[in-house]
Amino acid sequence: MPLWHRLPVSSRDLPLGLLLLVASALPGFRGNGTSVGDVATRPLDALAAAALALECLPLALRRRSPALGLALVSLGFCLDQLRGYHTFAGTALPIALLSAGAHLHRHRRGTAVLFSVAYVPLAVTLAHTGRGGERASGFVTFYLALALAWGVGAWLRADRATEAERRRRVADDTRAEERTRIARELHDIVTHHVTAMVVQAEAARYLTAVPERLDETLSAVTDTGRQAITDLRHLLDLLEPSHGPGRSTGRGAEPRTPAAGALRTLVEQARRAGQPVEFTEEGTPAVSAGSADLVAYRVVQEALTNALKYDHGGLTTVRVRHTDKEITVDIGTDGTGSPAASPGGGGRGLAGLRARVDVLGGDFDAGARAGGGFAVRARIPVGGAA
Repeated sequence: MPLWHRLPVSSRDLPLGLLLLVASALPGFRGNGTSVGDVATRPLDALAAAALALECLPLALRRRSPALGLALVSLGFCLDQLRGYHTFAGTALPIALLSAGAHLHRHRRGTAVLFSVAYVPLAVTLAHTGRGGERASGFVTFYLALALAWGVGAWLRADRATEAERRRRVADDTRAEERTRIARELHDIVTHHVTAMVVQAEAARYLTAVPERLDETLSAVTDTGRQAITDLRHLLDLLEPSHGPGRSTGRGAEPRTPAAGALRTLVEQARRAGQPVEFTEEGTPAVSAGSADLVAYRVVQEALTNALKYDHGGLTTVRVRHTDKEITVDIGTDGTGSPAASPGGGGRGLAGLRARVDVLGGDFDAGARAGGGFAVRARIPVGGAA
């Protein structure tokens, strides 16, 4: 942060008052000051110095204590006009009014009313003290000019408040989107791996008489658990980039793109959990697929998880086709399996997939098949960022 911005706000506002004070003392600015009431101009004297100080120096308080600053500047302005000095320092009054309109938070209406009421005796006194050349319209015009300065400050304050509210809403929306994205990742990771582990552990109960198959099943449970830990650690690295070997570009970074052969790994994991899967992958993944690869991976992952849950043992077909423009995923079960002993879902996974695909401008559909089982179809344009 620059040294200037480290200074107290009063220290940063004081130079403006000093500038007006010096300018008012220069011969070139004599006779160019504000004159209300047609009071005869008189030379500067010792009392003029006090008037100049009251008008200029309180500008240092225009943001820290705007009401006090306005009161002192107004007092100096009254002395300036009643004594007929008519110095350039009178410019401080509209500045103080604008600052009060912009920075005064409490008793705004009362301050405006009090200032307006105080102007009346000043105008009457100036009208009687002056040479009679100032008409009532002149006093009204000057008051409207001062009211305009206050109004400009009030508009600036309202605009600043509107911008702060907009930024707050953007921050809230960003946090909500981040929480939603993290919830989706947690759902995809935990649900898939835990479902596979539950199904595998349930199957192990019936394999005690077949040691070799029991050992294979328990190894599959172990491998699935390790993969779950790896994926969870990666997600935690995204949440806390400075911790651990996995580093991201910072808050909001997207999860890593699935490695080559990741879809086949998902299929093999499902097969080891007792789900027969026919897998077909056509085409070559685009070099710059953006988030499409990750979304396609999640679609296959969620569909296989649902197959293990609701059609365990039924034939599942997985077809993935890559082109330069899109990835299409078509997954279905034949309905010949049975529900597995795993926790039921609430539809969050499919809803999250639909949202992911929609963000990329694709199409997503999931539902029961006419002949039994269910089908999931997705068309995912490549090159987008979810």
